Amino acid sequence: MTFAIVLVILILIAAVIFTLSLTGKSDDGYSSSTKKNTANLTYIYIIAIFLSVIALAVYIYFFT
Repeated sequence: MTFAIVLVILILIAAVIFTLSLTGKSDDGYSSSTKKNTANLTYIYIIAIFLSVIALAVYIYFFT
């Protein structure tokens, strides 16, 4: 259990460092591709929610 907690903390620290290192970089074409980015994120969220509901249903059916 201790190993898992340490691993999660290390991943969290790495994520914060990488996120902060990327904040200084800008994308010149981002403003022109905002609509496409928004659509792609919406599709990802829809798929993630759909798969989460399926996973929850499988868990409830088999493990409760």
